[in-house]
Amino acid sequence: MAWTRQSAEFEIEVDEDRYVWRLQRKPRWSSDPAERRGMAIAARHAEGQREAILEFPLGSQPRLGAPQLQASQIAPALVAKAIASAVAAGWEPLSRGKPVVFEVDATGG
Repeated sequence: MAWTRQSAEFEIEVDEDRYVWRLQRKPRWSSDPAERRGMAIAARHAEGQREAILEFPLGSQPRLGAPQLQASQIAPALVAKAIASAVAAGWEPLSRGKPVVFEVDATGG
């Protein structure tokens, strides 16, 4: 059986609704532009199943030897704004179905 590492989940309240989110993907830098990816956050309603994958643009590359991004370092206000943007863009968190991917800007908008 394969062992998979699951990120820690955090709760957040957005517009009086409770959501659960986790760091889906850490930023990935590469010399190949096609391989570069920004961080992604997976969010779902606390009572729902359908996830939204919130993809952020790749920021500036950290200096060599800097510690990797941890989920606890992400500002709750950024996550809340990104979730609110996904709901405004048409995400229905209480519906069923495949995860929906939303691209947000660096501020979560």
